[in-house]
Amino acid sequence: MRWPPPSDWLNKELSRQVFCKPHRWHVQETGSGPTILLIHGAGGSSHSFRDVIPLLAEQFRVVAIDLPGQGLTQLGARHRSGLDPMAQDIVRLAAQERWHPELVIGHSAGGAVALRLAQHLPSVRQMIGINPALGNFEGVAGILFPAMAKLLALTPGAATFFSRSAHSPDRVRSLIESTGTRLSPEGLAYYRRLVGDPGHVDATLLMMAQWSLTDLLRDLPQISTPCLFMAADRDEAVPPSVSERAARRLPDASVLRLNDLGHLAHEEDPRQIADHIARSYDRLDRIATLADLS
Repeated sequence: MRWPPPSDWLNKELSRQVFCKPHRWHVQETGSGPTILLIHGAGGSSHSFRDVIPLLAEQFRVVAIDLPGQGLTQLGARHRSGLDPMAQDIVRLAAQERWHPELVIGHSAGGAVALRLAQHLPSVRQMIGINPALGNFEGVAGILFPAMAKLLALTPGAATFFSRSAHSPDRVRSLIESTGTRLSPEGLAYYRRLVGDPGHVDATLLMMAQWSLTDLLRDLPQISTPCLFMAADRDEAVPPSVSERAARRLPDASVLRLNDLGHLAHEEDPRQIADHIARSYDRLDRIATLADLS
């Protein structure tokens, strides 16, 4: 999609465009208080937090961004679509905009980005993952899936072909439901618009082609930032076992199971997710107060 946002885009009044080399970022910002940074998953956009943002804004300054080339962010460098370059570019953006997030929250692949940001943004007090994708594909899939994404990303016209063939209402509904998620017709319509945009699809393929968690997974035992992973029982894309396995390797991590929710849990039950985030922050404050008193 091109700038400016469509007239009916979600929370459009919160949107602005920010140039920070090499990308032109779409940013949504609202509220006051401690800063929270929201990172969506691969193939999504900040719209996925549409109902969480106003709830969190009652207590926090909320910043949500679209990843490079996805949603309304314009990709500035095709080779910077992998995990570490993306995290580095977000760190640069945060410095330019003088954001000092205390919580960084990521959904799915955005959870891996958020964990990298927790390592490089000194203001971060906690990382929260919503069904965080913190595991590589195993076996043959670990070889074939990245190779296929790389092939598609390098094939002229592949993104346009995929957009035309995959953005029908039935196919989008089938794709979303395959993750264990049940969305309203409105929620499905926004994903249909994203899938129907060749630029968005191209950026998603680039992200998948350049994606590697090898270094991040190796670093888990050295990441001291407290982590909370919300793992939905019905998630068919990133099952709770992924969060549980990653949490065991981190020095300070816990897993919160979400009943009767799927991969897009924050879209299915935004109030529950916002309440868990607020309670987690309040718990951090209580711990800090007790430490000061001791």
